[in-house]
Amino acid sequence: MRGEAVGREGDVIAAIATPPGRGGVGIVRISGPDLSSWLPRLTSKAVSPRRAVYTDFVAEDGSLLDRGLLLYFSKPASYTGEDVIELHGHGGPVVMEELLSWVLRLGARPARPGEFTLRAFLNERMDLTQAEAVADLIDAASREAARSALRSLEGAFSKAVRALVDELVELRTFVEAAIDFPEEEVDFLAEGEVASRVARLRGRLSDLLARAREGALLREGMTVAIAGRPNAGKSSLLNALSGRDAAIVTEIPGTTRDLLRETILVDGLPVHLVDTAGLRESEDLVEREGIRRARQELARADRILLVVDAAEEGFADPRELASRFALGDLERLTVLYNKVDLLPSVPPLPEAPPAATLCISAATGAGLDRLREHLKAVMGYRAAGEGGFSARRRHLEHLRRADVLLASAGEAAERGAGELVAEDLRAVQRELGEITGEFTTEDLLDRIFSRFCIGK
Repeated sequence: MRGEAVGREGDVIAAIATPPGRGGVGIVRISGPDLSSWLPRLTSKAVSPRRAVYTDFVAEDGSLLDRGLLLYFSKPASYTGEDVIELHGHGGPVVMEELLSWVLRLGARPARPGEFTLRAFLNERMDLTQAEAVADLIDAASREAARSALRSLEGAFSKAVRALVDELVELRTFVEAAIDFPEEEVDFLAEGEVASRVARLRGRLSDLLARAREGALLREGMTVAIAGRPNAGKSSLLNALSGRDAAIVTEIPGTTRDLLRETILVDGLPVHLVDTAGLRESEDLVEREGIRRARQELARADRILLVVDAAEEGFADPRELASRFALGDLERLTVLYNKVDLLPSVPPLPEAPPAATLCISAATGAGLDRLREHLKAVMGYRAAGEGGFSARRRHLEHLRRADVLLASAGEAAERGAGELVAEDLRAVQRELGEITGEFTTEDLLDRIFSRFCIGK
């Protein structure tokens, strides 16, 4: 499929590869299947691959457009896998537009967003996860996110997926052999060997999914819903974390009736805070609608901060609180015992892993630094520093579907249904191949690369 796409994309493309605005240096990038014939049209000097040449950039009528460096990268040793020429001129917008217009008059066409990286993918200079990591590296909002994107660009995520695929192919071969040679003395399906190997493979997939989930949070940010009873201090917490009076705070219960959203950066990591209506029974139609919306937000949030007025309600067990407020599992729950500044002393906090518990005072700011560190840990800040990688929501969806298919394969293996096991494993390999681009569609490529900047 890559080869077919390359054949359709055989024309010469050009774009300004540096950001809009003024700068000391600006770059016009050109890529095409054979640019050796272009060199005499761009400079009168001899050019060798990968060696910078200082030259005049002269238009067709002989007028001087600029002076700068010309670099030529011959295929396949280039970013796109095609011949690439870069014109490094002065970084003013007028100069850059003049140079680009000159190149377009020579026969190039304007590059579409992400088309240089698309060609790198189609020419097998990188796989799809590496191509996506290019955009993630450019868009990184923190040093940790940049490091994670760089690790994906270097192939860390791809290697992990390919290791799974290698093990999966070996298992598929094993299953196919058991189906094709039923006369063998040992029935591997009946003996439980296949089910055991499927279970081991699913365990490795679960580990990869956990790492990918952390990578996606680092890249896209984490949505954190603030929940609790009216007057527990939810809006005060939103204001304290955002550093401004984003929400109205009064002593009247039920002040917050709609969702209030604020995005903050915790050491450069984006956290999307959502203040919700107080959870209680109400006859007020407007407040009931606010509570309904709050429930929707709590269901899809990456993390729930349940604010409890410790001065009024004490330190209830997180399990009891989760049940009381119908919050479901404890995996996403952090209980914040607020208003501890009003207490003479703080007793030991109840423990209910995997839920977390913290003492804070939204009014004085006590405990908020620990809360920020907790949010960083939940987002995988330390995990990324120990070798994580960037990932996207689409990667998570493919991994989740692969996990469901592996569970189905395990059940089929337990029943001795070899053909069903083989079909599920084939589908798992397809899902993993969608991540790296081994199996992909043109629509998917259009969606991914259209979000890139022009010139990359």
